[in-house]
Amino acid sequence: MQREFLYDTYDYLIIGAGPGGLQLGQLLQAAGRSYRILESGGTPGGFFKTFPRHRQLISINKPHTGSADPELNLRMDWNSLLTPDPRLLFTRYSAQYFPQADDLVRYLTDVAETLGLAISYGIRAVRIRRAGTGFEVVDQGGRGYRARRLVVATGLSPYNIPAIPGIESAEHYATMSVDPEDFVDQRVLIIGKGNSALETADNLIATAAVIHVAGRSSIRMAWNSHYVGHLRAVNNNFLDTYQLKSQNALLDGDVVSIERDDAGYRVRFSFSRADEVVKQLRYDRVLVCTGFRFDASIFDQDCRPELVIDDRFPALTPAYESVNVPGLYFAGTLMQHRDFKKSTGGFIHGFRYAVRALSRILDERYHGREWPQRQLDRTADALAAAVTARVNRSSALWQQFGVIGDLLLIPPAGPARYLEEIPVDHAHEKHYDCDYFTITLEYGPDHDKVDPFDITVRRTAQNAADQAVDAAYLHPVIRQWGSGRLRATHHMAENLENQWDDQRAHYAPLAGFFAAALARAAVATGR
Repeated sequence: MQREFLYDTYDYLIIGAGPGGLQLGQLLQAAGRSYRILESGGTPGGFFKTFPRHRQLISINKPHTGSADPELNLRMDWNSLLTPDPRLLFTRYSAQYFPQADDLVRYLTDVAETLGLAISYGIRAVRIRRAGTGFEVVDQGGRGYRARRLVVATGLSPYNIPAIPGIESAEHYATMSVDPEDFVDQRVLIIGKGNSALETADNLIATAAVIHVAGRSSIRMAWNSHYVGHLRAVNNNFLDTYQLKSQNALLDGDVVSIERDDAGYRVRFSFSRADEVVKQLRYDRVLVCTGFRFDASIFDQDCRPELVIDDRFPALTPAYESVNVPGLYFAGTLMQHRDFKKSTGGFIHGFRYAVRALSRILDERYHGREWPQRQLDRTADALAAAVTARVNRSSALWQQFGVIGDLLLIPPAGPARYLEEIPVDHAHEKHYDCDYFTITLEYGPDHDKVDPFDITVRRTAQNAADQAVDAAYLHPVIRQWGSGRLRATHHMAENLENQWDDQRAHYAPLAGFFAAALARAAVATGR
């Protein structure tokens, strides 16, 4: 039977109308590209209609910052997309610091409708295959959609199930009850140690008799690691009940097997930090809260993306393209392979900038449009002034620390060129034929190795330029590159309120660095 094609071939097909798909759709539409978003649900943001199960987001929302600067305010707004409409800010939808997921669904729906994005709802992609040099997406009704490039923005499937004998008899995070009254006086095992597991444990503290949270890895606190996907303080009340002897516990090790019987569950557990090798434990309920993974099953073998990190995420180049399928790109939380557990690429406040960078990469590759840039005088003062202005205001550098940075090109002749918000690894791949500088915000290399609340640990002094190289907290780092190698690095001093604008502590040392760097570049080019 001949397949029915509903549309002409697009420049881009985007699968998924979550925040990543909407963000890219807005940018493609603004650039005049031919695109279509295919969404399986009836509205945007379907994932957030169910998750998180207890409905409170851990992405912060701060309407009151004391600033009227919209760019600066995005540092404290982790839910808004980047749009040209100032009304489309999530801070207008909720006053809660940790808002409700239903408010995010309402916001995403308004974004799609207000901007008039090209979305086809009720279209579930069941097969993806190559079609010439492009792609064909087949939906549940056998209808086909073709595009020159394909962008997958489906997010992650909720079913990341560990290989434990008998786990199919347990309850899963996606479908378990969230009513604490359903767990009164019960012994509950929660498998997993991430936010979904601890969010679930917190919900049951008042009603469950005993709660054990089990997993092989150590719990890492986000306030220590600076990775917002690690355990957030808003979900850690359970840890108090464990350490203050309230019948609850963390189990470090592996669940060996799960067996259900008339009395509940028999669970064999292998402890990694105790004398018992394997112990059998009894529970009334077993809840599986082990995170999410990408589902690549709909791809034909000849265009199936390579997976990484226990096959949970697509492997991406610095341009957010599949490492093994040319023309296949990823947007939204699926971009996080590039900064997994290091920065914020798995979350709206991070990937909104990665998606904007992707749109510029697509412009460069397929539409002949250069990365947006401006010219600067080729002087140390001009370069220092431009960098100081950006690090004190940019939200992209703030949110995608160490991953997305600004770029200063120093051609052999003529003015310098300033490019904003380019993925640093992608910049290095471009092999510029001149010296260039990367400007990023970064934590110190061992920032997650010490307790930030331990007052006995020495910290660098605020605004101390001579101590800046040892800074552990977020601060600007400027690096000079040339001939394929790192030539020099400059750290700007820490500042309590992240204002790197002191003439003596910040500006003058930076201008001095640029003066020396320009001299090095001149020697390298024989000028």
